[in-house]
Amino acid sequence: MKPLVRNAALSNYVEVSQSLGIDPRSLMKHVGLNHVDLTVQDRWISGVAVAQLLELSATASHREDFGLLLAERRRFSNLGRISLVIREEPDVRSILELLVRHEYMYNEMLRSRLSGANGLATLKVSLDLGETMAARQAVELAVGSFHRVLRTFLGTRWQPVAVCFTHSAPADARTHRRFFGPAVEFDRDFNGIVFYASDLDTPNPMSDPLLRTYARQYFESIAVSKDTTVLDRVRELIEVLLPTGRCSIEQVACSLGVDRRTVHRHLSASGETFSSLLNATRTQLAEQLVANPRRSLTEISRLLGFSASSAFSRWFSERFGCSPREWRRQRAGQQLCAEE
Repeated sequence: MKPLVRNAALSNYVEVSQSLGIDPRSLMKHVGLNHVDLTVQDRWISGVAVAQLLELSATASHREDFGLLLAERRRFSNLGRISLVIREEPDVRSILELLVRHEYMYNEMLRSRLSGANGLATLKVSLDLGETMAARQAVELAVGSFHRVLRTFLGTRWQPVAVCFTHSAPADARTHRRFFGPAVEFDRDFNGIVFYASDLDTPNPMSDPLLRTYARQYFESIAVSKDTTVLDRVRELIEVLLPTGRCSIEQVACSLGVDRRTVHRHLSASGETFSSLLNATRTQLAEQLVANPRRSLTEISRLLGFSASSAFSRWFSERFGCSPREWRRQRAGQQLCAEE
């Protein structure tokens, strides 16, 4: 399977495209993506499609700095759940090491490495797309995003020793110099950021030592293995897609960057079908949601991807042997007895 990235990789893509006078919807459709799906930040989509989209957008807008225009709008929260842990790390070294070590949690095509020598630290960044293709914009977006993270913790006045790119300089480098400062260099032998090693020891001003233990416990509960299977990925996508009302094998296949036959083949090898996995995931979520009295049944119906509450009630009764309202009453009674 080809590498995936979170939808957050295209955060503000629609707004930047429209500001440059190009049609983001048609360009996304051309690479098999849907602009509506960008509202779900944690949904996974094809990394190859994202790289192709950025190159097409740069060409259509006649802007060689398209990737950087996206990076300029990056927010710390775009990293997703891992950002909650990072903000409690004690220093910049811990933050970067966590991002590098667990990069597959937010971008499967990212390959980054932190090293140090002679008083300097070097953060090298590359992309593994699974095939040979142009990816200048995706590379600049990745390097720019790391630069934004460093400035978040080192301050807006912080300047790197050098920002390096293997590709040639753009015809107009004003955006690059505005974003990175005067030390941006092209035609180098690696992509990445060079800065003083002492910066790594800079304390994180947002960190609360009392919260750090809780943050790390939370991280252990959400950390995923590099060996995540296709079955795991399909299950994750089902959870993300259910509330959108568009949870289908076609949508899952599109997110994975493959066709539906490939998804069927992988699920079959695990003894599953898409329908069995969908029902199992719905069942697990339904138990959690219906047990919460603060959730209305109408809201739960929507979160589980049903078009009508009546359809949800019928499905629930078939799975659990009673209506969701009755199941909730029984569960509440069991809890009351346990407390007595």
